[in-house]
Amino acid sequence: MADQSKSLVNTVELGRAIRRKREEMGLSLRDVADETGVSASTLSRIENGTGKPDADNIARLTTWLDMPMERVMGARRTEEGTDNSAVVYFPHEATPDIVEAHLRADRNLTPETAKALSELFRVAYQQFSAPGQDARGRKARK
Repeated sequence: MADQSKSLVNTVELGRAIRRKREEMGLSLRDVADETGVSASTLSRIENGTGKPDADNIARLTTWLDMPMERVMGARRTEEGTDNSAVVYFPHEATPDIVEAHLRADRNLTPETAKALSELFRVAYQQFSAPGQDARGRKARK
């Protein structure tokens, strides 16, 4: 029989996304709680990787993050660990967020390496991308 104690919710992915957006927007946990309807204590536990959000809170948070719920739901457990082979994203998601999700899903990278590469990409992307242009210097289509 399957082990029911193993969660199919990727709380690490959810917690990282919440913390990143909250810090980028300069929001406190209370601010996010007010915007999402999820308590500040629950948000703190999710960010720290100790919380197990219920379905309503997952829906509220992925909506606030503008992130596909499938990115944090349905992770399969394998003998080697969690299988995050499919990366689901919205076409309008920021490129650094998509790249980060792909890096974390790469089985050849340790979590530490994926995080370092993601941060490196974010810095380079911010430095070399300009509003109205893509990174190759072409003007954006209207």
